[in-house]
Amino acid sequence: MRTYLLALVAVAALAVPAAASARPPAASPSIVETAIAVNGSGPYAGAFDTLICLVANNPDVLATLSEKGQYTVFAPTDAAFALIGVDSTNCAAAASTPAVTNILLYHVAKGRRDAADVTSSSQIRMLSGSFTRVSAAGGSYFVNDSRIIATDVFASNGVIHAIDKVLLP
Repeated sequence: MRTYLLALVAVAALAVPAAASARPPAASPSIVETAIAVNGSGPYAGAFDTLICLVANNPDVLATLSEKGQYTVFAPTDAAFALIGVDSTNCAAAASTPAVTNILLYHVAKGRRDAADVTSSSQIRMLSGSFTRVSAAGGSYFVNDSRIIATDVFASNGVIHAIDKVLLP
C-alpha cells in the first residue's frame, strides 16, 4: 500500500498543471517530495501515509505545497489521523471535501519557520486564516494540543515539523 501511495503522490505532483497555481513549481526537492522521501525510509518510514494520501487527492493543497514560495508544514502522523477516524482506507474519498481542505490548510503556515522560529512564537497564522497557539510544557513544545515530535525537515520551498495530533480549526 505504501508503494502505491508513493507512486500516486509522485504522479499527482507531476500532473499538477501550471495553470493550477499562480506561482511556478518549487525547486527540488519540494515539501511534497521531501515528505515522500521521509515516509519512504528512515525512522519515520510509513508514518505519513495518510497525510500523503490526503494531499495527493486534494489538488488545491497539492498545488500549494508544490509551488515556489516558502511554507511551514505541521505534519500529523498516521496515528494522529487514526485518532480522528481517517486512515488509508478512507483518505482518498475524504481528501477533497471542504472540511478536509480547511483542516489541511490549518497545518500550513506561510513562510519558512524553523524550530527556533516556531518555539519563540506564541501563535502562528495558518493558510486557513485561523491561528494556532504555541506553548511549552514538560520539556516539549506544542502547537495547540499537539506535541511537536520532529523538527526542521527542510525542503526547497519550506520546512516540515511532525506532530502527534491533527490540528482542528
